[in-house]
Amino acid sequence: MSNITLSVDDKVLAIVRRRAAEQNSSVNALVREYLTNLATQDERASRARLRIRELSSASRGRLGKKAWTRDDLHDR
Repeated sequence: MSNITLSVDDKVLAIVRRRAAEQNSSVNALVREYLTNLATQDERASRARLRIRELSSASRGRLGKKAWTRDDLHDR
């Protein structure tokens, strides 16, 4: 695991330290969790899109011919 150095405004750091303490965590753990989520977000989205395509292909439901017009839908 690598170490990084960050520059953060003192007021921001004070707030984050309080939030970390409230969560029985550390600033380091909060930053690590955020960066991990950021790094895996695209991969999770890609897997979700692939799964949706698989489910769509396997579905037996089909759309029929459109038998209505926009005017039909809005006719009062």
